[in-house]
Amino acid sequence: MTRFLLLSVFAFPLAAQTSIRCGKLLDVRTGQVRNNVVITVEKDRILAVGPGSTAAAIDLSRGTCLPGIIDAHEHLTSDPSQSGYQGLGTSVPRQAILGVKNARATLRAGVTTVRNVGADGFSDIALRDGINEGDVEGPRMLVSGPSLGITGGHCDNALLAPEFKYSGEGVADGPWALRAKVRNNIKYGADLIKICATGGVLSKGDSVGGPQLTEEEIRAIVDEAHQHDRKVAAHAHGTEGIKRAIRAGVDSVEHCSFIDEEGIRLAREKGTFLVFDIYNDDFILQEGIKVGMLPEFIEKEKLVGKTQRENFRKAYLAGAKLAFGTDGGVYPHGDNWKQFPYMVEFGMKPGEALRAATLTSAELLGLGGKTGVLEANHLADIIAVEGDPLADIRVMEKVRFVMKDGKVYRNDWGR
Repeated sequence: MTRFLLLSVFAFPLAAQTSIRCGKLLDVRTGQVRNNVVITVEKDRILAVGPGSTAAAIDLSRGTCLPGIIDAHEHLTSDPSQSGYQGLGTSVPRQAILGVKNARATLRAGVTTVRNVGADGFSDIALRDGINEGDVEGPRMLVSGPSLGITGGHCDNALLAPEFKYSGEGVADGPWALRAKVRNNIKYGADLIKICATGGVLSKGDSVGGPQLTEEEIRAIVDEAHQHDRKVAAHAHGTEGIKRAIRAGVDSVEHCSFIDEEGIRLAREKGTFLVFDIYNDDFILQEGIKVGMLPEFIEKEKLVGKTQRENFRKAYLAGAKLAFGTDGGVYPHGDNWKQFPYMVEFGMKPGEALRAATLTSAELLGLGGKTGVLEANHLADIIAVEGDPLADIRVMEKVRFVMKDGKVYRNDWGR
């Protein structure tokens, strides 16, 4: 009885088969818009997509339908309110509860799948399992558990005094110690492995671009993860750390702030995905001090933002594989759409930005052929926005309908 009540609160119940009328439908594969389209959904799958003139169970004739957004760099159990020293007072159970709130906000914003790259205490695994069981409302999650990195690095925590003898859960030094961390994360349910190959912005005492893991250490992590069919995402701002990670075989590089031409070339040659989070610079510089970020963090961000955006343009023009990742948790959850205007400003056409956030990100997550497009035999992850995103990408703020796995979680247009 309890499970039934939870499900009925979070999702509108539908018949085994239902139809959705879209005034417009964006084919992210081709970049073309089709008018007056009906999507037939059966259980959690799209059965058919085609022209239709008969009445549909769900009327989205005022909107543009497109696949649910896939954010490949999220931290659902984190929140800007935990920034700096304030985060030391946030327990793992509290982070999991924050994750429940953040997952709902993210799903209702049109993000139906996320790759969660780093969380304390396996709280992201608990959140993923709760969503999968129907206990809480949220996007489909692929999760990493604790991020792996060196002593004193970005994946460690240098906010406490030495007498506390604190070390981050994923901290290890040397190839075999790091292999053991990979195995431990997989033991407790990780879908992928997240590493810190360089310093970062929101960490005390390290250089934002300084290399941390050696190439030998990264190779050991990648080898161990890949033999267990797990992909590896590498946090890397700095030029040398980016290239070490790519040469060592990671599946994606996150942030990519100081990537150079050689790094872009290596990524193209090896098929490595690049994930640039080019919105959150705004939030950090405008709101960071207010939410407790250290002045040191703000100064480091000033080194990153403009260069990262220009390098996004260079990587795009060079033909690198660019997935959509926003670093949610650094900024308030649900504002994922705010990255789209910057992707357009720094080179992409609106259709290309939306393809990066659907088809390309699905490929990175290993979900190609399952989601990321509105086609038959794919998961029924469907959103609708008010307006035409190809004419104005900012309408991605105006999500009015959200379906995930064939269940409706939002419909501002009634039926």
